[in-house]
Amino acid sequence: MSETQSGTEGRHASRLAAVQALYQMELAGGDAESVAEEFIQHRFLNEPEFRAGPPPDEAFFLSVLNGVPKHQVEIDRAIAESLAENWKLNRIDSILRAILRAAAFELIDRPDVPGKVVIDEYVELAHAFFQKDEPAFVNAVLDRLARRKRAEEFGEVRPDDELRF
Repeated sequence: MSETQSGTEGRHASRLAAVQALYQMELAGGDAESVAEEFIQHRFLNEPEFRAGPPPDEAFFLSVLNGVPKHQVEIDRAIAESLAENWKLNRIDSILRAILRAAAFELIDRPDVPGKVVIDEYVELAHAFFQKDEPAFVNAVLDRLARRKRAEEFGEVRPDDELRF
């Protein structure tokens, strides 16, 4: 199913949950399996941001939540290559790292989701957490990353060294 078909609101909720779960994993050190179980069994059913709209797409949530730690070295390298020269990934706020990692995973490993949709969705999530320059930062980093990983979608030629997982 493509992102442009039905279910996009469920995927939006899944992305929010994945960002929150990745943030929780980084801070508390939990593994993807136990954090996923907590979100699916408790948060999806009880927290207002998940009960208010369409339910999260659990399969999509699990894809992102399991994919990021599995490919974190490659994801972090791709993000670092998309940062301005004076920026280091470890200096970036934990929530921003979670947003960038989830988006990078989608850009690299979810060709079923258009690159522009990935960028728009994660910039919107950044707006949910930040009110200043952070959403623009997310947009700039993801645009650079997408133009390398999804060059064809943007009318560009993919560099030879840009591989998918």
